[in-house]
Amino acid sequence: MIIIPAIDLKDGKCVRLLQGDFSRETIYSDHPGEVAKAWQEKGAERIHIVDLDGSRSGVPHNGEVIQDIIRRINVPIQVGGGIREMKTIKHYLAMGVSRVIVGTAALKDRQFVMEACSAYPGQIILGIDASDGNIKVEGWTEETGQSAIEVAKSYEGSGIDAIVYTDIKRDGMEIGVNVEATKNIAESVDIPVIASGGVSGLKDIEELMKIERYGVIGVITGKALYTGALQLEDALEIVLHS
Repeated sequence: MIIIPAIDLKDGKCVRLLQGDFSRETIYSDHPGEVAKAWQEKGAERIHIVDLDGSRSGVPHNGEVIQDIIRRINVPIQVGGGIREMKTIKHYLAMGVSRVIVGTAALKDRQFVMEACSAYPGQIILGIDASDGNIKVEGWTEETGQSAIEVAKSYEGSGIDAIVYTDIKRDGMEIGVNVEATKNIAESVDIPVIASGGVSGLKDIEELMKIERYGVIGVITGKALYTGALQLEDALEIVLHS
C-alpha cells in the first residue's frame, strides 16, 4: 500500500477544496515546493499533484510551480488537471513528471487516451471521479451519466498504469474513504486502483489494507495530513509492518 500525499494547486498555492467546490477553499501554503519537500522528508514515496485551475479550464496553469516541485524532490510525482492533449503529456513527462492523470479526456476523447497509453506505457493513470457511483468531469462541474465501473471496464487492457478512484462527496471532508466503492472498482478490473477522497485517519488506512488483495495499491490523502488528523509517519509505519 502506497501512501500518497496530495498537493492541490490553485493560483500557485497549495490549497484544499471541500467536495471540489472552488468557493470552499482553504490555503495551506504559498510555497508548494516546500510542502512537497516536507512530505518527502517524512517518507513519502510518491506525490500526487492536481492543477485545479487546469482541471476547470482544460489547459495547465501551474506548470512553473510543478517544475519547482520536481527540482526540490527526487520521489516520483503524478500530475492531473487539464491534461487533454498529447503535447501536454509530452511536456509534463519531459519536465520530469513520472505519471500523468487523465480524467475528462477519458470520457470525451477515448482515442487520445488510447494513443497516450500506447506512446507512454506505464505512465498514464485514469482518473475516475464519481458521486454516487456516477462520473463527473470538467473539474467535477459536469455530470456524465456514466458509471465508474462501466468506464473502468472500458479501459481494461489499454495499458493504463492505474486508476485513481475519487469519491467526490467525501473529498476534503475527512469522513472516511468509500472502501466498498473502491473495492467494487478494484474487483471489476485487472487495473491497479488507488483510493482517494475522505481519508480521516489511520483507521482508513487499515480498512484499505484489508482490500489490498483485490488490487488496491495505494491511497491519496490530502486534508487529513494538513489538519494533522493523520500523521504521514504513522501511516507509513502501519504499512511497513503489515
